[in-house]
Amino acid sequence: MKQRMFVVATVALCASAFLLYANQLQAQTPAAKLQTLSQALNLSPSQKTQLLPILEAEAPKLKAIKDNPTLPPGEKAAQLQSIHQESDPKVQSILSAQQYKEWTTIRNQELEQAIHK
Repeated sequence: MKQRMFVVATVALCASAFLLYANQLQAQTPAAKLQTLSQALNLSPSQKTQLLPILEAEAPKLKAIKDNPTLPPGEKAAQLQSIHQESDPKVQSILSAQQYKEWTTIRNQELEQAIHK
């Protein structure tokens, strides 16, 4: 019973941390976004160097979609997901399995926030 409560508390704490990081990732420069992700995912210097160009390439595309008031939420979500899917194979090759799992959780939360703004 105590172990189950510990697991539930740990999951809740992790979910709260991911929400906090997802909030911080909104409207950040690629470098600032990398810094936030670095803390959340415990990235190595090599991983940071490899991820920065990916984030820099995504930034203008994501901003254009997020800032487009004429897109309905469903279309906005689809376009954001499309951009994420383009870079995910590169990101997956850089991160460990656990880091990538956390990355996708953060991305999904960021996506939810972007379509509800």
